[in-house]
Amino acid sequence: MRHVHFDPLGGAAGDMIVGCLLDAFAEHREAVIAAAQSATAARCRLLAYGDGVLTGSRFVVEPVSSREHARQHGHEHAHEHTQGGHSHWRDVRTGLERSALAPSVCRHAVGIFAVLAEAEGRVHGIAPDEVVFHEVGAVDSVADIVAAAALIEAIGPARWSVASLPLGGGTVHTAHGVMPAPAPATALLLEGFALHDDGIGGERVTPTGAAILRYLVTAPGAPATGGVLARSGTGFGTRRLPGQSNCLRALVFEAPDLDAAGAPGHREIAVISFEVDDQSGEDLALGLARLRGADGVHDVVQMPAFGKKSRLAVHVQVLTRPDVLEEVVAMCFAETTTIGLRTHLVQGRALARRNVRAELPGAALGVKLVQRPDEAGEMTPSGKVEADDLGQVASHRRREQLRREAERQALEGEP
Repeated sequence: MRHVHFDPLGGAAGDMIVGCLLDAFAEHREAVIAAAQSATAARCRLLAYGDGVLTGSRFVVEPVSSREHARQHGHEHAHEHTQGGHSHWRDVRTGLERSALAPSVCRHAVGIFAVLAEAEGRVHGIAPDEVVFHEVGAVDSVADIVAAAALIEAIGPARWSVASLPLGGGTVHTAHGVMPAPAPATALLLEGFALHDDGIGGERVTPTGAAILRYLVTAPGAPATGGVLARSGTGFGTRRLPGQSNCLRALVFEAPDLDAAGAPGHREIAVISFEVDDQSGEDLALGLARLRGADGVHDVVQMPAFGKKSRLAVHVQVLTRPDVLEEVVAMCFAETTTIGLRTHLVQGRALARRNVRAELPGAALGVKLVQRPDEAGEMTPSGKVEADDLGQVASHRRREQLRREAERQALEGEP
């Protein structure tokens, strides 16, 4: 699976996130810029930029008049309900939903804004729908979020991570007056993320940047893992920092599950483990069956264990894709009585495989074909019938006959 890792040398802001991703994924530039311009009254550009030390890109947003935007796009946009950069969240959401954005892009943009609205609501003690965006309601922030949403959709399924973020410090001037840096809503959004003080103050992570990271990084405390570095990109912010570049770098790793030659391939797997000692066996079996059928879950394993007070317990281990880890964790809590669990990421190996159907008289059986190394290191195929397909066949002898014939038939077509 693709893994995008952010390296925040200078910090993280919406334009920096968009800039580094567009720098890395140049093939999506035109589509992403078009999406951002269609949803708000702005002209967006990606500029080549260098600060004398590093080079990369800057994502620049220039407001245009509503009349000019309507002439170019002929529809409503997310910024139409703003005045002086102040926008109600419900109006921003309505504007996005009425825009010409693709539904999937709109969903990501609304999701990012919703994360921010929830944090702002907690800070001010109001419902998210009553939140008024100030700085984040400005045209450039709306364009940054829409561009980020378009990139998330264009890049496709991926695991997202970020290295330790610079804390900053001092104060910032906002529509609510002077605030500490990071601002209160930003601090809420960064809970769980690693932060460090590099001695440079000011606002190093903006609310827009924090909202995008919170939306993307589902397990902020998990360590980043490597892989094959496929591409990288650097996005610059507008501020000049003393003694270092104000940039955010994206490192894009590719980790295919299987390689083309059939040799063991690399993949990243999330492991969830916990014990249960107070749930009936029949109900636990139902819950684990639901877990096995969940999207992204590879397998669920259970085994007997002795827990505290020498109680007989069940040890459960769930293997899942990293990008759905949080959803599967929530499902573990919902389907079992556990009140605590452990998670970690591991590097897996998998042999090349594919599934075929063997058509036999009165039965069609699935056969899993695997390329397996022999004594000489050559990859040779082996086959195994899917046991569930034999469930309706009576007698052990008949099942064995069908199994051998199906596997023979499937292997005949293999090199």
